[in-house]
Amino acid sequence: MANEIIGWDIGGAHVKAAVLNSRGELAAIMQKPCPLWLGLDKLRAAVAAVMSKLPPAPYRHAITMTGELVDLFEGRDDGVKTIIEAMSELLPGADVVLYAGKLGFLKAPEVDHKHYAAIASANWLASASYAAQQVGSGLFIDIGSTTTDILPFDRSRVIAEGYTDYERLVAQELIYTGIVRSAVMAIADSVEDQGREVGLMAEYFATMADVYRLTGELNEAHDQADTADGAEKTVLASARRLSRMIGCDFDPKDLPRWQRLAENLREKQSDKIQRGIEKQLARGGLAASSPFVGAGVGRFLIRRLAGTLGHPYLDFSTLFPAELNANGMTAADCAPAVAVASLAIGH
Repeated sequence: MANEIIGWDIGGAHVKAAVLNSRGELAAIMQKPCPLWLGLDKLRAAVAAVMSKLPPAPYRHAITMTGELVDLFEGRDDGVKTIIEAMSELLPGADVVLYAGKLGFLKAPEVDHKHYAAIASANWLASASYAAQQVGSGLFIDIGSTTTDILPFDRSRVIAEGYTDYERLVAQELIYTGIVRSAVMAIADSVEDQGREVGLMAEYFATMADVYRLTGELNEAHDQADTADGAEKTVLASARRLSRMIGCDFDPKDLPRWQRLAENLREKQSDKIQRGIEKQLARGGLAASSPFVGAGVGRFLIRRLAGTLGHPYLDFSTLFPAELNANGMTAADCAPAVAVASLAIGH
């Protein structure tokens, strides 16, 4: 019987893994790049990279996913089926369970097509459910590299209006904006520059990683994606990419101009997330003393928004007995992987 559990969050751009030891303590956290749309070999390489860092042991594996969304697959069902088959092959002979949201955990050999919809993109529910169990009442917010989840919870239960991605987008419980991979052109139509409002080019010239590199808030360990132009990840290179968004050439002496432009874009993204938070708060039921539980690599925005909206802030990492920072990654950075491992204890 395996005593250690690995929680896996199989995304379309990253694979995240969290290891719980036999005492239920967080022993390791990892994130590996996995541009799954380029082929299953990317998943195989990411999983192999994770396993190579761990000592041999009869691990149990708990899996959640969003990678079924990538256009490598014909549709969600095909994606879920293929990812389960691939993970079963990569973890031969292991005890593998899938997180199926409201259905709980299912053993990999028992999964069939009627379970695919429950398994698809359920990682948000794992994270929010764990937070609800630990905190009781509050608002769970996960700002990641690409998306933002906003879920109220009360009496230790998640109060979600939507379950599918479509339903969650309608309810604004899912907002497709993140602090690394999101294209700048998806954040706003215009930006303030030198006292003027100027339209942003609808071109993939820069990402939000460039913005947060210029504001000084980007943890470089969290940026595992390619830059928009394939060039280096430096402050000056980010400023050059950002200058292209408003049709300008870059001169290093103008760096403060592009830092101000980045601050303005930061505010526009933060305002978008704040509107989503306010929509969830307007549903009622949460006391002013209820905390915002922040997760994801962009949770520095949540801390600020909690103060703006008059709520206490609680970091997801503090829900675990001992803080673990491994290669720049914490429990809050990889919340779905940590949560699915924790929820799988006893299943």
